[in-house]
Amino acid sequence: MNESVPEVGTPQDPMPEPEVPAEVESELEYDTAAPAPLGVDRTPTGNAEVDAQLDRLGDADHLATDGHVEVYEDVHRGLRDALTALDTRPGPPVPTRHPTTAPQ
Repeated sequence: MNESVPEVGTPQDPMPEPEVPAEVESELEYDTAAPAPLGVDRTPTGNAEVDAQLDRLGDADHLATDGHVEVYEDVHRGLRDALTALDTRPGPPVPTRHPTTAPQ
């Protein structure tokens, strides 16, 4: 029998797997149920307290959806505290109105 022609039912060498680029491979392994960053830009406000709270929103990017509520509530509480602190800081005195004459 000719050795160059394989016999029927004889296993042949398997073909090598084609190389997959890393970018494509990572897309193939993407788990749609896994947490994924939203990619929302957070622009600094210039107020350190507010900026810290906005940065905290990034923590939700790595959590499952049910973990977002805790982060959002924490950020809301922090922003509310920052706004409340603005009301309690001493500022310039408020001008008082002195009536010169009583209205008639």
